Amino acid sequence: MLKKIRTQITLKELAALLQLSQSTVSRIVNGEGAAHRIAEETQQRVLHAAALHGYQANSVARSLRQKRSYTIGVIVPEISEGYSTAVLSGIEDELLKDGFFYFVVSHRHRNDLLEGYPHMMLARSVEGIIAVDSPIEAELPVPVVSVSGHQRREGVINIELHHDTAAHLALSHLKALGHRQIAFIKGQSFSSDTNPRWQAIVDMAQALDMHVDPSLVVQLQRPDPGPEPGMEITQELLKRNRPFSAIFAFNDMTAIGAILALREAGLRVPKDISVMGFDDVLAASTNSPALTTIHQPLRNMGQVAATTLLSLIRDQLPHPHPGAITVHPRLIVRKSTGHVAKPATGSSAHAAGEANSAPPLAMD
Repeated sequence: MLKKIRTQITLKELAALLQLSQSTVSRIVNGEGAAHRIAEETQQRVLHAAALHGYQANSVARSLRQKRSYTIGVIVPEISEGYSTAVLSGIEDELLKDGFFYFVVSHRHRNDLLEGYPHMMLARSVEGIIAVDSPIEAELPVPVVSVSGHQRREGVINIELHHDTAAHLALSHLKALGHRQIAFIKGQSFSSDTNPRWQAIVDMAQALDMHVDPSLVVQLQRPDPGPEPGMEITQELLKRNRPFSAIFAFNDMTAIGAILALREAGLRVPKDISVMGFDDVLAASTNSPALTTIHQPLRNMGQVAATTLLSLIRDQLPHPHPGAITVHPRLIVRKSTGHVAKPATGSSAHAAGEANSAPPLAMD
């Protein structure tokens, strides 16, 4: 068993101790073991010994020697629990394996930041950029991968969900439960997913012979990432006094906000109104009731984005590069959807609220 020593060991000494070549040890400690197909067991043995003996790779020297920064820039709308966090975790998984450093900036939907951040990243010598639900309009001299960006232009590869499949899964589920009067909450106008997701819903509703009532369609306005926008827009929906038996929300946080608004109005989920979300973030499974949703493989989308960008940096993708890489959703059925009940309206909701000072929420 190796014994820990006080002084920092050199690369030559570490290689001799492990009975490996200096080049093999150097590749592993610099995060290039996988690229050189070095056995995982050997990589773990070297990393364990390096940590035990206090060896630190000189990444600055490596960068200067190879004239590379090993740095990636990541642009997100905001850093909050849910969508962005899940995608970032996948990006981090892959970049760390390859010894790349990354930094994250959030633009909060400000045009000046959206325009300025790519140039700021270039000034810091990034080798590539990943944009998450963030349009990149400038032509850049480094590879760009976009997650849910839906940009069709030279130099950008998009990682996209198959929205037609998602719409089919969601509407088929609600139809099987007997729902015909469905309220829809669209995403904010600034979200790249809003238009393609809504178009997929409209097309699939027609294919399934399901009517979309324009008076039951509302759109999120506030940029806040939490449940408040969903709660606010559902309250507006109830005031329209139009009957509906289910809500299909743009994302899970909106769906959770919708449930809160329905509870305030004296309506039970799913006994009175079914609610379906989108994304399958962590809060979806822990919410009460647990949320039926469309699982968007967010972590995997981050992993695919990172591996694609690294392949672009190394020029390992065939030419011409694909415009998009598509991932597929799954339906996750939990407790927030059920068979159709008597349709409710905003007026009956208020009446129910008056009759029940502390209305229950179904916990099936």
